[in-house]
Amino acid sequence: MSGLFDGTFARGGAAAAVSDDAWFRALLDVEAALARVAAGAGLVPTTAADAVTKACADPGRLDLATVVARAADAGNPVPPLVRVLRDAVGERDAVAVHVGATSQDVLDTALVLLARNAIAAIDADLTAAADAAARLAATHRDDPVMGRTLMQQALPTTFGLKAAGWLAGLDGARLRLAEVVASLPVQYGGAAGTLAASSGSGVAVRTALAEDLGLADTAAPWHTVRLPIADLAGAVGAAAGVVATVAVDVVLMAQTEVGEVAEVAEGRGGSSAMPHKNNPVAALSARACARRAPGLVATLFAAMEQEHERAAGAWHSEWPTLTELLRTVGSAASWLAECLTVLRPDVARMAATVAAARDPELAGALADALTPSLGRGAAHDGAAEAVREAQRSGRPLADVIAGRQDVDVAGLLTGGPDVGEASAQVDAVLTEHARLTEGTA
Repeated sequence: MSGLFDGTFARGGAAAAVSDDAWFRALLDVEAALARVAAGAGLVPTTAADAVTKACADPGRLDLATVVARAADAGNPVPPLVRVLRDAVGERDAVAVHVGATSQDVLDTALVLLARNAIAAIDADLTAAADAAARLAATHRDDPVMGRTLMQQALPTTFGLKAAGWLAGLDGARLRLAEVVASLPVQYGGAAGTLAASSGSGVAVRTALAEDLGLADTAAPWHTVRLPIADLAGAVGAAAGVVATVAVDVVLMAQTEVGEVAEVAEGRGGSSAMPHKNNPVAALSARACARRAPGLVATLFAAMEQEHERAAGAWHSEWPTLTELLRTVGSAASWLAECLTVLRPDVARMAATVAAARDPELAGALADALTPSLGRGAAHDGAAEAVREAQRSGRPLADVIAGRQDVDVAGLLTGGPDVGEASAQVDAVLTEHARLTEGTA
């Protein structure tokens, strides 16, 4: 039975990629690969390695319930898994199980395999969100919308540039995740990192294990130097931050009083008490999932402080924490992809808001007009004082400055809103997105 909140917090492909079944597959993949490379190094018979590989490929025939039941006995699930595997292949072939390894070698390597698979799922959802943002940026390249800073109206921009900002963030998050995935390392050092149990072939086994699993090789084990986990946490957490930023923009723009965008999805967004409501469920769910990431990232960074050759508790805290981080950020990315796909911008509402709020733009134009005679600082102060007078008197800024003789008031605001080089920047972001898309196709 699925959990009550799984529909929100275990959404998308990443949730399946970090399930208990996925964990077992990753652990078994490591044990199978280790048996194969140990046979290649001449440490165990090939027939024994084949038996281990065959057993690992069929988890349904293994007594994994015992592994679950006994996982806490040794502080991690690898010792009972090794016993189950040895029982499955028999005494003769058991020599090829867990060759020269310690539990952390298998768990750490399985963890990076799990993370690699989960990030592939996250990347798929980030790609879908980015593609949706790209369509919005291209379609609304020149449509004006009010820019807002510190939650107050600032100056006009374009919805195309806002969407292009979303797109640049999503593409940047994808690139950072790809860099981290490309550097994910194998773990193999034996009990104390010396490879003493590998009969002089430990370095060669580690290199072969890395190649077999498609991971980076290392010159030494990283048992207590947790940079790979920190890199994962940082990149995944940063992706959550990007997703949250886009989601909160949508939530704010979808407010009834603003009404510049709306999520339009069949059967979604209603209220139990108010039949008129259309809540931006995908955006707020993306935000909810992303909100959980910083605490999980902090736990992983705190766990970097580890003792000697094996941490007493800090290492153990990483497994569920990274698992949950991947799950919640994957869910956030999945929700955001849906949000942007069904997002409906109200261009007329955006334009009306810009047209009704000319005072900020007029204040900027006044400061520019006064600068040649007063200097930039005094011109800024003069325009700010005119704005304060408009606020005190309750009059439009245009009325307040109408009688000024030192500027051409009539010529301050002509034509449409000044959005500067917004369109050129949209084009540049779209070009970069197309290049990234071609490079990953």
